[in-house]
Amino acid sequence: MRSLRTADIIAMRRHRRRKSGFDLMPIRAIVFDLDGTLADTEPLHFEAFAETLRPQGIALDRADYFARLIGYNDRDCFAAVLAERGLSHNEDRLAALIERKAGVYGAMIAERDVLYPGAADFVRRCAERFPLMLVTGTLRTEAEAILGGAGLRSLFLDIIAAEDVARGKPDPEGFLAALGRLGFMLRPRPSIVAAECLAIEDTAAGIAAARAAGMRVLAFGHTANGDALAGADLTRPAIGATNLDEVLRHFAAAV
Repeated sequence: MRSLRTADIIAMRRHRRRKSGFDLMPIRAIVFDLDGTLADTEPLHFEAFAETLRPQGIALDRADYFARLIGYNDRDCFAAVLAERGLSHNEDRLAALIERKAGVYGAMIAERDVLYPGAADFVRRCAERFPLMLVTGTLRTEAEAILGGAGLRSLFLDIIAAEDVARGKPDPEGFLAALGRLGFMLRPRPSIVAAECLAIEDTAAGIAAARAAGMRVLAFGHTANGDALAGADLTRPAIGATNLDEVLRHFAAAV
């Protein structure tokens, strides 16, 4: 449970946003995360990271990964692990590790249905009413494979993947890039502003990135809960148990 001090701070911030009109804006677009939000792939990412690092003499701890590194893109995760051990993490070494991990992970997801129960239906319901974007720390080929395999790729206007940004989550660069892409692809409609976007996430890093971009956030407790999701406007335990109309009513009433 958050302390009263933390809870009061969060409430004050939300009150300031409401006074400024932040919560008065309707939702006009939805920006999804992929791993841990739509797809139950975080355990697979861990296994791929661990297998890639093992020949380097590094034993990646599962609990530590899920406590600290979940939500990082491949580059940032490898860089953090190497730096913490005083090992070189120059760009050539990072690129080699990313390539090796991509091969391991790609083989893992090739023949699997990795979406959470109900995720495909939830995406389809969202796509009937809103333009959709994907902002993910995974590689583009991996995101395309997962969405394409589930028959969902055509429902997303575009993907902002690891290769498209210099800084991964919790930096807001990916969400800001998605906002710019929405404006470009939906022209000549009036531009969508950040406060009109609902970001859907599952990690503290993703929530922080979306908030820094100025978006509202719905978080699913697939991979984390409690304090880790405290920065979200609304939390739900799982995507398959989430009613889109109820979510939209929540944001419409948050005045």
